[in-house]
Amino acid sequence: MDRAFLNVMSLSWGFMLVFTAFQTMGNIEKTVLNSISDEFEDFHGNAYVSLAIIYAVFATCNWLAPSYISVTGPRIAILTGACCYVLFIASFFWPHDALLYTMSAIVGIGAALMWTGHGQYLTENSDNETMSRNAGIFWAIFQTSQFAGNLFVFFIFTKSKIDKEQRTIVFSVLTGLAVVGAGVLLVLRKSPQKLLLGEAEGVSNADKELRLPEPRREKPLLAAWNAFVDAIRLFLTSNMLLLSLTFIYTGLELTFYSGVYSSSIGFVKALGEDRKKLVGLSGIFIGVGEVVGGAVFGILASKISRKCGGWPVILTGLTVHLFAFISIFLNLPNDASFKDTDNVGYIETSKFLALAGSLALGFGDACYNTQVYSLLGVLFANESASAFALFKFCQSVAAAISFSYSTEVGLYVQLAVLLVAIFIGTGAFCYVEYKVKKSKNESSQEIDPALVDATSGED
Repeated sequence: MDRAFLNVMSLSWGFMLVFTAFQTMGNIEKTVLNSISDEFEDFHGNAYVSLAIIYAVFATCNWLAPSYISVTGPRIAILTGACCYVLFIASFFWPHDALLYTMSAIVGIGAALMWTGHGQYLTENSDNETMSRNAGIFWAIFQTSQFAGNLFVFFIFTKSKIDKEQRTIVFSVLTGLAVVGAGVLLVLRKSPQKLLLGEAEGVSNADKELRLPEPRREKPLLAAWNAFVDAIRLFLTSNMLLLSLTFIYTGLELTFYSGVYSSSIGFVKALGEDRKKLVGLSGIFIGVGEVVGGAVFGILASKISRKCGGWPVILTGLTVHLFAFISIFLNLPNDASFKDTDNVGYIETSKFLALAGSLALGFGDACYNTQVYSLLGVLFANESASAFALFKFCQSVAAAISFSYSTEVGLYVQLAVLLVAIFIGTGAFCYVEYKVKKSKNESSQEIDPALVDATSGED
C-alpha cells in the first residue's frame, strides 16, 4: 500500500468522523431546535436560517480559501476547518439565538477551508488512473458518517417529544466524534512528490501523473493574491461556467436530503408515534445509498471511464433521483417540511416508501459527486484548489438559497425546483465531457491550456 493511498485513507476516515457529527446534527437540527423552542420561550433559533448562514458564508469564503491554502498548504486548512466544526457542534449545549447564528458563520468559514483543502490534497495523492478510484473510495468512506450518528439518534430519540436529557447525550457524543476526527486529520502526512515529466522513470509512469506544477515560491501576500486571481480566471472559462450548472444542482439536492427530507418524515403524524425515530433511520438509509454508490463507482470507475466516460454514472443518478422525487411527491404532504401535520400525501403514507426515497436520494447523490470529483481532479489538476473551491462555491450558494426558501415554500415547490435543476445540471455535465473528449480526439493542440492533458481518466 503506497504512501499516497494511505494519505487518501487517512483523509477519508478523518472526514468521516467529523461529518458523522456534523451531518447527523444537520439531519436533526430542525427537530432538535423545535424541541428547544418548546422548552425555552426566549429561544427562537431556526434550523433553516442556521443552515442558510452556513452555506452563504461557505460560498463567500470559497473565493478566499485558495489564497489561504497557497500560504498554509492543504493540511493546515483541513485541520483549521475541522476545529470550526467542533466548535459549532459544541455550541448546541448553550441554546442562544446569537450563538447559534455566529457559530453557523464560523462553521461556514471552516467548511470552505476544509473542502477546498481536501480537493487539493486528494488531487496531490492521485494520478490519472487512480483519481476516479480515490474519489469513489473517499466518498464511500466519508458517507459512512450517515450510519453511526443516525443509528445512534434512532435509538436515543424514543419519544414523540425530545427532552433535554436526550439532547445532552446526543450533543456530547457528536462533539466527541468531531474531536476524534480532528485528531485524525491532525496527523495527515505530506503528499508524495509528484514526478516531473522529464524526470519520470519511463514514459508510461509520466503519462499516469497529473503533472502538478512546481509550487511557486512567492511571498505569502503575493501567493494569496495570485491564487485569488487564478480562481476568478478559472471561473470565467466556458467549461467551468457550464459545470457550475451541475454544481448548483448538487447544492439544491444537498439541501433537500441533508436538512429537509428527514425532518419532513418526522413531522408526518400518519407515520405513527415513532415517527421521530424515522428521522434517524432516514439518515441511515441516505448513508447506505451514498456508501453503495461510492463503493460501486469507486471500483468500477476506471473501467467505465475508459470505455465511455462518466455520463453513464450521471444518467444513473438522474434516473434514481427522479424516482425519489416522484415517490416523495406522492407519499408526503406539502406542509411536511414545516411542523407536525395531520395531512397526508396523494397515496396512503408509507414508511417503506419514505425510506426508499432516502435510499434513492443517497445513491443518486453519490453518482453525481463521485463524477464531479473525478472530472475536476483530472481536468483541472494544475488548479485543483481553485477548481474545488469554485465547485463548493456554486454548491453552497445554491444550498444557502435553497435553505432560505425552505422556510417559506412547501415540499412540492422544492421538488419542482429540483426537477428543473436536475435536467439542466445533467445536460451541462454530459456536454462538457463530450466537448473535451471531442476536442482531444480532433487535435490535442486545441485543448484549453487550463485543462490538463488527461488520458482515459477523463470522466
